[in-house]
Amino acid sequence: MRETSDLTQSQIKDWWRERRTEYNVGLAVSGMLAFILYVISGVRLIMPYDDEFEITLFTIVFQAVGYLFMIGVANLFYFFGVLYDLTYNKDNTSQFRKKLFKLGFWISVSIPFLAPLIIVISYFLNYY
Repeated sequence: MRETSDLTQSQIKDWWRERRTEYNVGLAVSGMLAFILYVISGVRLIMPYDDEFEITLFTIVFQAVGYLFMIGVANLFYFFGVLYDLTYNKDNTSQFRKKLFKLGFWISVSIPFLAPLIIVISYFLNYY
């Protein structure tokens, strides 16, 4: 049996707004950790074989600015989570809302780790 909630559309939007900080902190932390893994894997796996792989202050700043832009894009997708909740959560259940938030959160914080994964795959395809 589903538990319905009596949240109005305004309260649903507030529920999502209250979790946006948690979402953005998760994005910032995952971005920093992914960049650290990118640097470590790049230096250890690619740099010994490819003279063009470099990490400089410019590349760090460039990637940081690019990541801030991508956090903005991720926040657009966060807004789509709100719309999805309002549109498809017909029973207005908190369980649906929480699962939707968790799914979006974990997908979003996982995406930055594709960069170090690509470094590792590149190493095995090209240099191993």
